[in-house]
Amino acid sequence: MKYSLLLIAFLSATSVIADETPTSNIIINCENPEKGTACQEAQAKINPMNADMSAENEPKEDFLAKGSVARISVIGQGVAPMNTSSPAQAYALAKRAATADAYRLLAEKVKGVRIDGQDLVKNMMVQRSTVRTTVQAMVKNANVVETTFKEGLCEVEMEIVLAHSQFSN
Repeated sequence: MKYSLLLIAFLSATSVIADETPTSNIIINCENPEKGTACQEAQAKINPMNADMSAENEPKEDFLAKGSVARISVIGQGVAPMNTSSPAQAYALAKRAATADAYRLLAEKVKGVRIDGQDLVKNMMVQRSTVRTTVQAMVKNANVVETTFKEGLCEVEMEIVLAHSQFSN
């Protein structure tokens, strides 16, 4: 039951999130011998700029069809603080921040983001504008693919593999 809720949340989150920044590179590799177009449609849901315009009029299939595998990959970034006692400590702290950022990005893509906004208007002018984003999810079985550290910036590439068999029970 929880996996089917996760799948529903994943499908709805892909339509909510259209902004793609360098810290949220999304890659979906689908391996399905039976249905090749379902994975292309899933990629089009996440990256609407790459979608073929003729595919809009066709009925949409479930991208995680029987026998298919979806791989979601993100790149988290973390910066080393200036007041560290050694380069090793700077690396460890930057890596920890990048890993936390990658987990957050995975949670945003799979579960979705809650966005709350508030504007204070006085005399027909905006005095204060506040936007809060939150995500609440449990990420399991995420794998660190690659870690790079250059000039105080650490990047961690992390991926999670979703298979149809995880959600079919």
